[in-house]
Amino acid sequence: MLKPLPVPTQPWDSISLNFIEQLSDSNGHTSILVIIDHACKQAIFIPLLKKITSETLTQLFVIHVFSKHGVPTHVTSNCGSEFISSFSQSLGQALNMKLHFTSSYHPKANGQTKQANQILEQYLQMYCTYQQDNWDVLLPLAEFAYNNAPNTSTGISPFFANKRYHLNITVHPEYHLTSQKAHSYVSNLNDIHQFLHNEIKAAQEAYKITANNQ
Repeated sequence: MLKPLPVPTQPWDSISLNFIEQLSDSNGHTSILVIIDHACKQAIFIPLLKKITSETLTQLFVIHVFSKHGVPTHVTSNCGSEFISSFSQSLGQALNMKLHFTSSYHPKANGQTKQANQILEQYLQMYCTYQQDNWDVLLPLAEFAYNNAPNTSTGISPFFANKRYHLNITVHPEYHLTSQKAHSYVSNLNDIHQFLHNEIKAAQEAYKITANNQ
């Protein structure tokens, strides 16, 4: 039976999770766990190893979600019911509480995660075209660029929606640094962020056009 998507009462009260799988091996990582908050649209991208158990996934959930945003009331996913049940039990044991997981929502309920997946795959893959073996290293920058760009549905960045202020991202590669390695790192960081920022805008526009034509 289809159920309506719960209306979030605050950021990180209702979230979706999904997976991007069958990626090229990057330091042992072959998939990405994508977590999206329904209220502020903020995303978390977590690289995953080839073999991952529900207990390991629980640990990642506690580290990346619970420790920073608390426990959500609703979690939606398109994962199999057996996996969700195992994950729910494991997470409940870790947090000493019961959480409600379901995969019976209408597919559109998980559309935000699907959109994030498509955008992430598009603009991260473009940067990794020549270095397919290091996408896990670039993933934090991909996450930052995604959350710092205006969301297509809200018109503001997920960071601002969640924190109510814009993050400082000032980088000065032109400054003379005594360490050549530090200078090279900062310059590369600035180039990567600018590239990903441009790619996320292009990917969002492409997704918007595709969605409007459906």
